Amino acid sequence: MSGTAKLKETAWCPGCGNFNILKSLDAAIDTAGLDRKRLVMVSGIGQAAKCPHYTDANVFNGLHGRALPAATGIKIANRSLTVIVASGDGDMYGEGGNHLLNAMRRNIGVKAFVHNNQVYGLTKGQASPTSEPGFVTKIQTKGVVLEPLNPLALGVAENCSFVARSSSVMPEHLTAMMAEAIKADGFALLDILQPCVSFNKINTAKWYKERCKELPADYDPSDREAAFAAALKWGDEIPVGIIYRGTRRSFEDMTTALAGEPLRAFSG
Repeated sequence: MSGTAKLKETAWCPGCGNFNILKSLDAAIDTAGLDRKRLVMVSGIGQAAKCPHYTDANVFNGLHGRALPAATGIKIANRSLTVIVASGDGDMYGEGGNHLLNAMRRNIGVKAFVHNNQVYGLTKGQASPTSEPGFVTKIQTKGVVLEPLNPLALGVAENCSFVARSSSVMPEHLTAMMAEAIKADGFALLDILQPCVSFNKINTAKWYKERCKELPADYDPSDREAAFAAALKWGDEIPVGIIYRGTRRSFEDMTTALAGEPLRAFSG
């Protein structure tokens, strides 16, 4: 593949879902017909945040939980650029949670691909905002007592342009969802369920394969009530696909100061 042809080694564990995510990302970039010179990959800190380092694109690596502010600044400076954030569930839903809410609220034209393995991988196995109740770690020795964050329901509530879910165990589906997210006008949230072979022995590849089910063909992603119901569904069956498509204009389209020439020209 063109974007990962020079890749020799990564910092990921053998069997990590990030490998399939990286392959799907590269395929989606080509499927969407993106000019890689005009693609900016942004990340924070974490195993997922290493994904841009292995991608043939412009890269900005920011602080933990601060990928979205950097991505927002890049998109505002030059709205003609495609800006994709690659982040983990801790980086995006934990440290970066407030930034996520405001990116959704603004409906800024950034695409957030969240590698959700329901655990902190880089810092060795603490519970993340999406860990399930009862999940035992070295820190949560009695098991997680909090309800997990539901990012898809938040996306529907904030009426952002695109809310979807896929999984690293469904690479073709994941590629299609990434390509659709890239084409969306406004903020796109793609929650990507993936196994962490080192620190999450519950939500394994087998666990996801048994539960992830594509939304029915007659499902209407413009129906907000149906989208809430789909976003809230979790357990023996986990819906994957485009959960919601909003109709709000993007932040760039609503901001008259951004009309015309970009604030910052691109000379790549």
